[in-house]
Amino acid sequence: MKIVEEPNTFGLNNPLLAQGSRLQPRVVPSPVSGPEHLHQLAGKCYTLTESIYKYEFCPFHNVTQHEQSFRWNAYSGILGIWHEWEIVNNTFTGMWLRDGDTCGTKNRETKVTLVCSKSSKLAQVSEPSTCVYSLTFETPLVCHQHSLLVYPTLSERLQQEWDDAAQALYEELITEQGYNNLLRGIFEEAQLLKGEKVNVIEPESAAGFDSLQKCTEEYNKQREEMERLNTH
Repeated sequence: MKIVEEPNTFGLNNPLLAQGSRLQPRVVPSPVSGPEHLHQLAGKCYTLTESIYKYEFCPFHNVTQHEQSFRWNAYSGILGIWHEWEIVNNTFTGMWLRDGDTCGTKNRETKVTLVCSKSSKLAQVSEPSTCVYSLTFETPLVCHQHSLLVYPTLSERLQQEWDDAAQALYEELITEQGYNNLLRGIFEEAQLLKGEKVNVIEPESAAGFDSLQKCTEEYNKQREEMERLNTH
């Protein structure tokens, strides 16, 4: 009999280690954010067993996988740590959990899609690409048609900034790309997204404004001048 030792690069699966030492997160989870009614999921965990694997999803914390076998190096590790929301068209479309265990040259990461259901449960797990996982989490907390809208979750100040950006786009004072960059800045400030902002250089035809504040100030000046001229 030939015994082949399988490679183990995670440093988390030594059965001689205490269970608490086997799952060591790479980063601290992001703060709880997004729709307030979903915050009640924080601190709870939901499990799903498929074949020999047991998955555990803890909203706003992490996703783990545990291999239910007697192999000496059965995998037990982190598939992702709460990082940020995915936002498309003013809607929260998914939760991204990144910086999981090492997987070759990258780290494991997981996208969680929220689906309406009568009860909260982890319903499905797949791996659409290597070390990138897809989870479906069912919950009645997203059944209302407005339950995943982004705008209502923002402070009044950030809502006003969004309104100003939309007005500037309508007045063609900024480009679509500039508008999207301003939105990302708003979402990052609200801790819905993480990462570096993309610096967008506006074309000269877009008046060359380097900030929404300057754009708004110039717009107000032009409007006051038009009103002054109309009164004479």
